[in-house]
Amino acid sequence: MNDGSSVAILLDVLRNELDRYPDGGKLPSSRVLMERHRVSPVTVSRAIAALVAEGLVVSRPGAGVFRASGARRYAGAPPSGDLSWQEMALSASTGGGGTRAGSATGGARPDAHADTAADPAPAPTRIGAPAPDASGILATLAVPPPDVVDLNGGYLHPSLQPEQAMAGALARAGRRPGAWERPPVEGLTDLRSWFARDIAGPGSTLSGADVLVTGGGQGSLGIALRSLAAPGAPVLVESPTYPGMLASARAAGLRPVPVPVDAEGVRTDLLADAFRVTGARLFVCQPLFHNPTGVTLSPERRPEVLRVARAAGAFVVEDDFARRLVHADSPPLPRPLAADDPDGVVVHVRSLTKATSPSLRVGALTARGPAMERLRATQVVDTFFVPRPLQETALELVGAPAWRRHLRTLAGALRERRDVLTDALRRDAPDLRPSAPRGGYHLWVRLPDGTDETALVTAALRAGAAVTPGRAYFPAEAPGPYLRLSYISAVSGDQLREGVRRLGRAYAQAGPVRVGDTRP
Repeated sequence: MNDGSSVAILLDVLRNELDRYPDGGKLPSSRVLMERHRVSPVTVSRAIAALVAEGLVVSRPGAGVFRASGARRYAGAPPSGDLSWQEMALSASTGGGGTRAGSATGGARPDAHADTAADPAPAPTRIGAPAPDASGILATLAVPPPDVVDLNGGYLHPSLQPEQAMAGALARAGRRPGAWERPPVEGLTDLRSWFARDIAGPGSTLSGADVLVTGGGQGSLGIALRSLAAPGAPVLVESPTYPGMLASARAAGLRPVPVPVDAEGVRTDLLADAFRVTGARLFVCQPLFHNPTGVTLSPERRPEVLRVARAAGAFVVEDDFARRLVHADSPPLPRPLAADDPDGVVVHVRSLTKATSPSLRVGALTARGPAMERLRATQVVDTFFVPRPLQETALELVGAPAWRRHLRTLAGALRERRDVLTDALRRDAPDLRPSAPRGGYHLWVRLPDGTDETALVTAALRAGAAVTPGRAYFPAEAPGPYLRLSYISAVSGDQLREGVRRLGRAYAQAGPVRVGDTRP
């Protein structure tokens, strides 16, 4: 049974059972539903989410799921219609039906001069890119059931967000003259200038004219990839790397080519080899608090990355996603690569989302020369522009004293949560060896050889802890089993400790079998 049918079946069962509970009555926990119906945590989570969307139940994080007042099962659902035709249509448009000799993608047909009346119907022509694989992104966006500790998420828990500051900024933005008028397609002039100063510092040659305001970091990556490389071209990427970037590259028809990362960042010697062998004209990297390893590109390799790319006639897309997620015990941060690049090699990605809220999707792309025109044209075709109220809110937020206070508070909270998670692993899962970065929001954990990564992730979910498998971060074969553990989406430090205790129990069940181990 596939996951989609499991969700539909469980959803139907829960709807039928809803009348057993009084208004406000608590439904069984996710764990009970998993055991009773023999389904995965993801299936339970999606079924509950559907019931919430229908207004039949209310989910209260930390408390459970309750029947909504006045909710009644709707038995008269209209027929859903026949959607089976889409399977053939989508297969033809993505090349799933295959090609044959003589098709638009094949060679010349040997019977090219034969009677066309007797010729069979031509095979479907490939007219689109394959459907993007969004599984890596969806895994980090999934909201776990209330009784599962979230060690997976990529956004700040509401308790870490500057909610009051954002509410005030939104209210002030709404009162600005022209707040609902159409903004310039490149973004508000004041916001572009702020991003230029924030990225390169005072005295830099970078100006607001070099900045394009975008709808967040993920959108920025997609725009850069589609603007700077043609479909079918290779794109060099760090290995491991952010799955959302890999998904965007593949959706654009690009071929990710891995370049290994070590404790000092990307291997620049192998980067030069990769440019030479592939002829690539694009390299995507995260030089600061790399996702997932947490490493920062060393001072010796920073100029080398630019030198190698310049020699190859290639662009460097610098994803600076974690600069506002620095920890309180971090040494001074290195400047972005873009700040030391007068020649337009670097296309810089910056976003406010990670340090604020997943709904404040405001970011920036920085580029010089004809590359900026390419980026601008792609964004205009995609979305026209970023909504002005969002841009005005961002301006109000970063210009308020509360912004600096929030960043200081967040730096202390991130350090504390990192230490809590690291200490808990040493105590309750000593076999799991984490990194300990001074920025970002996660630990990269090397699992012992022989560990079944998938089995461990599944066992952890059953034990009540959602963790991220490492396999999705590798563009090619992974060199070993890994986990990524986030510490920004849990409610508190106590919940982080409980999540690690559950992970430790799961590891005892699903970890590698050793000599003398009596497990079957």
